[in-house]
Amino acid sequence: MSVLEKLGKKIDEILAKITMLKEENENLRQQLVNAKAECELKNVEIQRLQEINAQKEHEIEEIVYKIESMMG
Repeated sequence: MSVLEKLGKKIDEILAKITMLKEENENLRQQLVNAKAECELKNVEIQRLQEINAQKEHEIEEIVYKIESMMG
């Protein structure tokens, strides 16, 4: 195998490696985008649940106040 053939083979290997790394990079980028979207959905759900919890807490406080008022 000549030096030129060896060089051509190495270049082909490098190009294949670059292509593989680009695909892997794109895959990781897409996973990151998906993870960020999931995180945002979870944050919205957490905020919604916190608001519901605060509302329920207020309702409980009102009930306790009414009970205390009735008991004197």
